Amino acid sequence: MMKPIRHIRRTLALKLTSGFLLLTMIIFGVALTVLYLQSRAIIRREARERVQTELNTTVQRLRTVLCTIETATESNDWLVTEHLNPDSLLNLSQRIVMLNRNVNGCSISMEPNTFPQYGRYFSAYSIVKGDTVVTEREGAYEYFDALWYKTPKMLGKACWVDPFNDYNPQTLYTTEMIASYCKPLYQGDRLIGIISTDLALRQLAKLVKAVIPYPHAYYMMIGKEGQYFVHPDTTRLFQQGIFTDVNPRKQADIIALGHEMTAGKQGGMKVTMDGVPSLVCYQPVPQTAWSVALVCPESDILYSYQKLHLVIIIIAFIGLLTIAILTTRIVRHAVRPLKTLLKQSREIAAGHYDMQIAQTRRVDAVGKLQNAFTFMQQSLRQHVSDIEQANATTQQRNEELAQATLQAEESERQKTAFIQNMTHQVRTPLNIIMGFGQVVRDSKNLLSDEERSSISSMLYHNATILNRMVLMLYDSSETGQMEEQNIKKQMEPTLINDVALESVNFAREHFPDLPITFATTLDDSEMMTTNRLYLMRSLRELMYNAAKYSDGQHVGMIVSKTPDGKIRFVVQDTGPGIPVDTQEMLYTPFTKVNVLSEGLGLGLPLTMRHVETLGGTITLDTTYHDGCRFVIDMPQ
Repeated sequence: MMKPIRHIRRTLALKLTSGFLLLTMIIFGVALTVLYLQSRAIIRREARERVQTELNTTVQRLRTVLCTIETATESNDWLVTEHLNPDSLLNLSQRIVMLNRNVNGCSISMEPNTFPQYGRYFSAYSIVKGDTVVTEREGAYEYFDALWYKTPKMLGKACWVDPFNDYNPQTLYTTEMIASYCKPLYQGDRLIGIISTDLALRQLAKLVKAVIPYPHAYYMMIGKEGQYFVHPDTTRLFQQGIFTDVNPRKQADIIALGHEMTAGKQGGMKVTMDGVPSLVCYQPVPQTAWSVALVCPESDILYSYQKLHLVIIIIAFIGLLTIAILTTRIVRHAVRPLKTLLKQSREIAAGHYDMQIAQTRRVDAVGKLQNAFTFMQQSLRQHVSDIEQANATTQQRNEELAQATLQAEESERQKTAFIQNMTHQVRTPLNIIMGFGQVVRDSKNLLSDEERSSISSMLYHNATILNRMVLMLYDSSETGQMEEQNIKKQMEPTLINDVALESVNFAREHFPDLPITFATTLDDSEMMTTNRLYLMRSLRELMYNAAKYSDGQHVGMIVSKTPDGKIRFVVQDTGPGIPVDTQEMLYTPFTKVNVLSEGLGLGLPLTMRHVETLGGTITLDTTYHDGCRFVIDMPQ
């Protein structure tokens, strides 16, 4: 009968534990998934805002330069009509170029036969050649058909024309691609010519590419027909456009982007550019037919997001482990009264009707069951008492002796059953949660002192490691950072050698076989004003790391004072040291040189944060090549 009852009790605990674990793990998993997806959405949203801000800044910077050229043109065009003679036009063209550093060239081209002595053509042209400005009357060529001349003439107003090649072997020209701001010149209602101020495309591209938000991001600029003016692939400039060789079925997103940009619209969309999924934000350049786009590959945008995977895995593992432990304890606490009731019901079943079952204030099903057992036991005891009282008055002495004998035998049988049960319980395998502590306590006759010492040392060492990790996680949390903000309010005079030696002893305690040295040039009475706890945590972390990663021969701390009055703590060891290519990651949270090594990757980042909060600095001495040497300088 005992085995089925115990089996039922264990099955109930197992079912409750499994049910709670399944439910809590589902909730925990859903919460982590939502957090994971929400983080991705937030990163995308922030990236879009960042890209849009960078694009706005670039367009504003570009517009500032364009406005400079427009202003240089607008502020001087009236001089043409006021001084309409060849020499004045040549001087005015040169003046515009010389006084405006963003201007690459300026031409003032007149309508046919404006100056009869020069025939059909007259164009005053100035360009930048090296460090000088060259000005001359251009040779005879049909500039009336040039885009920069006929476009403003046809529109009847000033405008920017798309970049073009100024090459003309018959007269003065520049070897660079240029974009021009062109304005018609009127004398009364009669058109007399066009003034055109040039901006080198090279300078335009430099303005656009000045700042990029991500390593592989790039800018592109297109004209009203979609042709490229600015693009990282220079072979595409003017030869290809955004619609060139685009498959409408497979690259509909690029076509949609091209139509949006050529239509002068502003926005952002996800586009696969050259086979790379990217976020593209675009915006027209005011007062022009051009459009600028900033292309950012998603791999750059989500780079930091990918690094969250390890953090999520760690959080999930710790969370699930914590849930399992808490659930097991809660279920055990819930079913513990059943074990008590089982034991007491066995005593009652064995004839111990006077067994007292305590009432409980629990209002759940287990509490109600316990109280029902209490009432049942009291009623049963009352009835047995009445029967025994009635039998006592009618039974003879020999019957009472026989009853006493039977009761004695029953008592002996119950005692034997109790001893057998206890013996069986002792032989039952020890519960794994009791751990090595119960092994040492219950098996003291089986373990030698050396084995007991080894197990105790291992328990203490691992408990210290766990405590160290918990402290690190707490310090790296938002609560730990908020507490650290109050460090300066808790500064107090501290004995320098005392706090240093205590950190050294901490390392000696955990590495008793390692020779650890301590040296100081300061008196034992010399003090500094600091937060003793956080300074000691920093020194302990350095000493612990030095002892753990050293060659097991030389680890030590040296305390001294620098020429400028600061207190210097030097912790050094001999061993493999830190590779040069990984030194930049030393102070990055959750980052380790070797992903298989012990720890969370929080020791040095937290040490650096504590030291800097205390007003000091921590540096890795790169001139030390025998191992690793860290130097902490603290104000006294």
